[in-house]
Amino acid sequence: MAMRAVPAVVALFAASALAAESPVPLAQPPVATHGVVDPAAEVLALDEERHSRLTLPVMVESTGPFAFMIDTGSQATAITHEIRTAAALPPAGRAILVGMASRREVELASVGRIEFGSNSYTNFAAPVLAREHVGADGIIGLDALQDFRVLIDFRQQTIAVEDASAKEKRGGFEIVVRARSKLGQLLITDALVEGVRATVIIDTGAQSSLGNMALREKIRAKRAQEVITTDVNGVDIVGQLALVRSLSIEGLSLNDVALTFADTPAFAALGLQDKPVLSIGMQHLSLFDRVAIDFGQQRILFDVPADIARAIREAKRAGSYTPRR
Repeated sequence: MAMRAVPAVVALFAASALAAESPVPLAQPPVATHGVVDPAAEVLALDEERHSRLTLPVMVESTGPFAFMIDTGSQATAITHEIRTAAALPPAGRAILVGMASRREVELASVGRIEFGSNSYTNFAAPVLAREHVGADGIIGLDALQDFRVLIDFRQQTIAVEDASAKEKRGGFEIVVRARSKLGQLLITDALVEGVRATVIIDTGAQSSLGNMALREKIRAKRAQEVITTDVNGVDIVGQLALVRSLSIEGLSLNDVALTFADTPAFAALGLQDKPVLSIGMQHLSLFDRVAIDFGQQRILFDVPADIARAIREAKRAGSYTPRR
């Protein structure tokens, strides 16, 4: 009997989920009071694609540009079948890809170079995915982002890509949260969901925010409805949508947060399946003026609207705001 070879490369890929079939109405974003990015950073124009995520132009082997989304929930930079054909990329074996709903064997393609602005990532094997499941031509994942500080300005619809080794600067951000790194992912470990301590993942590749069942049980969230989400492998996951009364990160509280609950292989791959954890998607990140993910300094920075920033400063002066580090 012939035996099929086990893939030579196993690539962990915490895949991004597409928007739920029963979308949650979003709160209107607050009016921007400023949107200035660091003038030393390279600013790239963004396009908003159909699932309300943001894409930027990327050249692959001098072919393109293609619309890639920056996905801080994905450990691997990935391409679609269309890019592999257009750039004539050679095969690089197969790998196990871990998505939000599934683990699937996928083909890999050998990529010599991708370019986004003046930055580049070279010599890697990329999972090859179906565009209809990704929602973009490709994904820039954590493997390509480790040397950068990524700043997304939602009001100006721009992204700034900086060298993470540059001197540390707060840049007017009201909230600076220290994070720890695990498998390239930055984890916020002192968030509170209805008073329950939880680990938070910032997932710029997902539209909705997702919590695991361990978190749901801790806060005793009541199910409102079922929603179906499709991962990058094209596999559906059925989640339980509920309204969470409060989500607090470093003194900033979001109220009445629509959160979908489901256990996923992606959380298990990070060793978090039995601990309260949630990933925050673009649905809630876009409520901020700016969000910066600083991989070099292992921190995440949030810029809030003027009225919220004023309330935070007043609370600090009154002694009722004690940031945790």
